Amino acid sequence: MSGGRPEKHSLTLRGHRTSVSLEAEFWRAFRAIAAAEGRGLNDLAAEIDAARGPERGLASAIRVFVLDRLSATAD
Repeated sequence: MSGGRPEKHSLTLRGHRTSVSLEAEFWRAFRAIAAAEGRGLNDLAAEIDAARGPERGLASAIRVFVLDRLSATAD
């Protein structure tokens, strides 16, 4: 990873706009996962948002989701 600063992007979750900051590498992987599943980024982010607990922020939940998916494909 390049170690660059997180990039802020807007997402719409169930009709509400929110901003999420992720490193470029995570945005690329998140978009690739959504595309591979034939899903929109907002739809996938809303699913992750609904499943996360109150102790975890959305950006962290997306990072963990991406890592879980990449780990599953590496097995």
